[in-house]
Amino acid sequence: MQTLHLTVPGMTCGHCEAAVKGEIGKLAGVTRIDVDLTTKAVVVEGTELDLAAVVAAVDEAGFDAVV
Repeated sequence: MQTLHLTVPGMTCGHCEAAVKGEIGKLAGVTRIDVDLTTKAVVVEGTELDLAAVVAAVDEAGFDAVV
């Protein structure tokens, strides 16, 4: 099991959270996504995670990710 920690500064609401979770959730191997809107933190758990793919998914949702 791998865990990736990202910060997504642009997230401000539940819609933002849903967009980010939706795009990351499409990736193979993702088993859990936790988002904290207060700290802008995103934690992704899964197997064989690709950091570049997770960052690209956040970008696809319309946000920038800080690793």
